[in-house]
Amino acid sequence: MRDRPITKSSRFLIAAAILLAGVILLGFAVVGGWMQAVDLRISTDLVLHVGKSDPAFISFMQWASWIGGGTPRWIIVIGLTALVWRWSGPRAAVALAGASLLSNLASSLLKLAFGVSRPDLIPHLDHQTSFSYPSGHATSAAVVYLLLAWLVPPRWRRAAWSLAGAMILLNGASRMMLGVHWASDIVGGTMLGAAFALLGAAWVRRGRAAA
Repeated sequence: MRDRPITKSSRFLIAAAILLAGVILLGFAVVGGWMQAVDLRISTDLVLHVGKSDPAFISFMQWASWIGGGTPRWIIVIGLTALVWRWSGPRAAVALAGASLLSNLASSLLKLAFGVSRPDLIPHLDHQTSFSYPSGHATSAAVVYLLLAWLVPPRWRRAAWSLAGAMILLNGASRMMLGVHWASDIVGGTMLGAAFALLGAAWVRRGRAAA
């Protein structure tokens, strides 16, 4: 009897599980102080860069951070969900909306579980009240734009992957430059968002295979 081949959706699920395990392990490394030297070095370099920047650049970083969180984030998710429904059907739209909501909930729970303090190198250039690890902005950017890139029609896929890369990098850089996140927060949030994007993509693929 031949072994069943591993399907692409199964590979997505395995990759998601590995990423989720990585988020947990990195969180323990952060709490244990093993990332402190690296985080401090990266954040110090970026904060010094911000300190030497003109107000227009800082305003741009604040704008980039603003569209990646809070109400603007959910407006973008709603708009993209409507487009995905039109392009790829209701199951894909549910995957995008559901993965966005569940990843946000997971990020909030992990923040409470690890209780990592925000950087205090400079006065925060964006108001924050929650814990630091993992970054909710990084989580959102990864899950929304990576899943979007998997769900759009093939003719737009290259542009969607470019958009995903740009938004992930821009969100992560802005959060560190504004002094509200460590580099490890961004890495953990990106892995968390990518894991939920993979879960959403796997769910869509299984639905199409069963149709």
